[in-house]
Amino acid sequence: MAQGPTYRVKFRRRREGKTNYYRRRSLLLSRRSRLVVRKTNSNTIVQVINANVAGDVTVASAVARELSNFGWTAGTSNLPAAYLTGYLAGLRAKSRGVSGAILDIGLNPPVKGSRIYAALKGAIDAGLEVPHSPEILPDDSRVSGNHIVSGFEHFSGLDNTFMFNRLGKKKTTITSIPKQVDAVKKSLLAIPAADLKKKKPKKAPAKAKAAEKMEKKPKKEVPTVRPPRAIPRKPKPKKLIARGKGKKGKKGKI
Repeated sequence: MAQGPTYRVKFRRRREGKTNYYRRRSLLLSRRSRLVVRKTNSNTIVQVINANVAGDVTVASAVARELSNFGWTAGTSNLPAAYLTGYLAGLRAKSRGVSGAILDIGLNPPVKGSRIYAALKGAIDAGLEVPHSPEILPDDSRVSGNHIVSGFEHFSGLDNTFMFNRLGKKKTTITSIPKQVDAVKKSLLAIPAADLKKKKPKKAPAKAKAAEKMEKKPKKEVPTVRPPRAIPRKPKPKKLIARGKGKKGKKGKI
């Protein structure tokens, strides 16, 4: 527990384990675009962000769930999906005038060959210049998903195992992951430059939405002639009774 009068409370996002402000400051001092990679249990998010005095500005972004629009039917939390997400974000950033960036992994541990560096490899293959060491990037066999197929073939032959036992129709999807990676990559390259430059429309703020709802509601009609105001009744005067004495004609109690 913190003690002493000189203790300084850390920033909220640092207490919540979301932002390392010491590392963020060193990244902002470079005055370069940041390739921000974040991962969840079921998704991978890649963004190219420029720092501004008013706040960070997202130049380009891609989410692993978008890959289903380009023919991806496998999961969105594996290495191939992270690679394709970084590849899509890199293509969008290149079309919007960003040629290079520096990697921002946040509070994620720098594990060699992880999803973070798979997304980095996708952005580099798309044409972004990001300073890195080639040793940390995953192999081409892992990026294409061959390790997933080999693991499926190994564990599916065992009897007393719970690996891949609830897949059902997705078994064919697992065996075709390497082919899907090549097909999705070709479809991403075939996206026209005009579509890559387009940005998603910003959502209207809550105040604007509330104002629109108020405009849609029909206004109440105000009567031109107001009814006359009601005249308040005067209260009846109270009967005064002397203190210490009862009603007239009766003696007070002792």
